[in-house]
Amino acid sequence: MKAKYDKVLFKLSGEAFLGDRDHGIDVGVCVHLAHQIKEVVSRGVQITVVVGGGNLFRGVPRSKEFEMERSVADYMGMLATVLNGLALQNALEHQGVHTRVMTAIEMHQIAEPYIRRRALRHLEKGRVVIFVAGTGNPYFTTDTAAALRSVELGADILLKGTKVDGVYDSDPMKNGNAQKFKTLTYKEVLNQELKIMDATAISLCMDNSLPILVFDFMQAGNLAKVIDGSDIGTIIK
Repeated sequence: MKAKYDKVLFKLSGEAFLGDRDHGIDVGVCVHLAHQIKEVVSRGVQITVVVGGGNLFRGVPRSKEFEMERSVADYMGMLATVLNGLALQNALEHQGVHTRVMTAIEMHQIAEPYIRRRALRHLEKGRVVIFVAGTGNPYFTTDTAAALRSVELGADILLKGTKVDGVYDSDPMKNGNAQKFKTLTYKEVLNQELKIMDATAISLCMDNSLPILVFDFMQAGNLAKVIDGSDIGTIIK
């Protein structure tokens, strides 16, 4: 069966790496992700991954004695994404999947600097490219980095992996009567403030007609089902 999408970007929040932990990286989640990504790569699909860092560092610490500048906190968050990216790379390479970690902040001993043409070449060679350090700029989230890299590299769709099976009108973990959306427009997401991704990321996708699919990545095989075009998750277009 031919895949519906030839090139995709898979966005994972830092929280995705938590598993059942309160903090840090769950190795079991990394292995689970590696299995799913390997399944897709074996189909000949080009896949890139953008990772967040919220499992290791989130927000601007505040206290009466000390308040961290937003830009400093954002740079610390970018460094946290590098740890997640390296953990995912290690899990993938244990599965025999060739990878490259590319960073928006240069650190030559750890990862390649992000260069668009080089990233495209890696994809042509069948490698999984993991993007870390966001856009390299404070005040921009890894959601925005995911939208930006998707557009730059010509992805067919941006896949947002979450721990729920789509987008709801309220938190399904707290409200048993929450209603799931099958499809949404970009403007509906912005107007209803659904918090799927930040407004900058949604606007960038809207301006470039890049669809977003929100789905449950924890369910084994779901990534491959999405690639095949199965009717799961919520599509924003």
